[in-house]
Amino acid sequence: MADIQIQNPILPGFNPDPSICRVGNDYYIATSTFEWYPGVQIHHSTDLVNWTLIARPLNRPDLLDMRGNPDSCGIWAPCLTHSDGRFYLVYTDVKRHSGDAKDVHNYITTCEKIDGDWSAPIYINSSGFDPSLFHDDDGRKWFVNMLWDYRPGKPKFGGIVLQELDAKSLKPFGPVRNIFHGSELGMEEGPHLYKRNGYYYLLTAEGGTEYNHASTLARSRDIAGPYELHPLTHIVTSRSNPQAHLQRAGHGDWVETLEGETFFVHLCSRPLRNRGRSPLGRETAIQRLEWRDDGWPWPLEGDPTPRVEVAPPTGLDVSRTPQPREQHCDFSSSQLPIDFQWLRMPYPEELFSLTERPGYLRLFGRESLGSLFRSALVARRQQALCYTATTTLEFEPEHFQQMAGLVCYYNSRKYHYLYVSHDEQLGRCLAIMSCEGDANGHARYPLGESPIALPDGPIRLRADVQFEHLYFSYALSNDDWRRLPFKLEYSWLSDEAGTGAGNNFTGAFVGMAAQDLAGTAQPADFADFHYQELS
Repeated sequence: MADIQIQNPILPGFNPDPSICRVGNDYYIATSTFEWYPGVQIHHSTDLVNWTLIARPLNRPDLLDMRGNPDSCGIWAPCLTHSDGRFYLVYTDVKRHSGDAKDVHNYITTCEKIDGDWSAPIYINSSGFDPSLFHDDDGRKWFVNMLWDYRPGKPKFGGIVLQELDAKSLKPFGPVRNIFHGSELGMEEGPHLYKRNGYYYLLTAEGGTEYNHASTLARSRDIAGPYELHPLTHIVTSRSNPQAHLQRAGHGDWVETLEGETFFVHLCSRPLRNRGRSPLGRETAIQRLEWRDDGWPWPLEGDPTPRVEVAPPTGLDVSRTPQPREQHCDFSSSQLPIDFQWLRMPYPEELFSLTERPGYLRLFGRESLGSLFRSALVARRQQALCYTATTTLEFEPEHFQQMAGLVCYYNSRKYHYLYVSHDEQLGRCLAIMSCEGDANGHARYPLGESPIALPDGPIRLRADVQFEHLYFSYALSNDDWRRLPFKLEYSWLSDEAGTGAGNNFTGAFVGMAAQDLAGTAQPADFADFHYQELS
């Protein structure tokens, strides 16, 4: 057993629905990004221990345009594979997920290089979400996705459907066959197909993405079934172990190393309390599987509970590269640092610029924080339960409809915002706006009708997050920090909090925002951004 162990989660913070593939000595994981742009995160590793974010391929309007997509829609459960010298990325753009019907559109894009320019998307179907692509050893290609059934009296999760694709054009043809209806747990989704020793293995996620989540495995001699369930039924799950450190374990994918070992990546979460709220969202962890004489892969010791420490691949000289717990951006580059994303918009030049005022991130005031269209918000994931984030803002609002500042953000109905604006009596001022899961997006204002008057000039803004608590501070010029006398409930920024919590699937971000509700795009300039994780 190697001294170095893989530490879970391997992709901390909002990184759900992992899909993994290997090309030679290189491993790649693709994860869901939902309404955050560009779409799909891809991390790279050569040892399954150390991971680096290297690409977000859905970065053009023809590949992805999410303007108007509701919260937690957008990119669900991508599938990344490699065959014929090319990468294949399958993804869903979800336009509606509430109510009886879902509007979900499934596409494929390809590229020879993982960080290259991906091809124009090929539309496949809209029958359900979580699609994946299987390259059979006879050269045929198969597309699988869950089937959504809107009809009353029918299970909404209508099974896993299979259809063949033309190997060259990738266009679907032939019959659509329903090959699997899951176990008694139900809610079957997230399908992936594999082949080994004459068996087709069908991996699915079941039980929903909350604390009943699980990875279910079945196999068949025929790709179209019938499929028999694994003796354990669920090969990775925390559903029966409320004390497990990694909760909500389920939706995943597996990969074989060059040495023939099998590793399984899966989503999980680390709640603040025993099965409480999870601001970090759903993260990615990894486990070992072992193949037994019965022809099934098993979790170690037959226990499906995910482990925090896992032995790395055998035969590799592995060392751990410490993950940076601190990031300082001075915006001296003309490119946004890769850790940052924005919301929905395929035309970032309408939201921000790194060249209009060199050395600053200039945000153009756009729509409100509740907007689903043009929100000037640039932020990065929270990746630890405790952190500090600071920024320096230069902003001269002319009236109350212009705002800019530091925001802790989950979605359009869950955020805490420390912002600079203008008041008719006070002039330039500082205030707080908090939206805590209200169904109609109504915010509250902890400072009430008494915002803090500010002189002209730069202002530093700070957020201190300590588990479920948030404290805002500010400083003028080089003065000391002045903490505002409010302990805000940070756990609202989580999947489990607020109205419709069962339909929240992302995670908390922290970043910079600007609004101009008069429509004049008043700019706000941010000189820096500092993020530091705390033990």
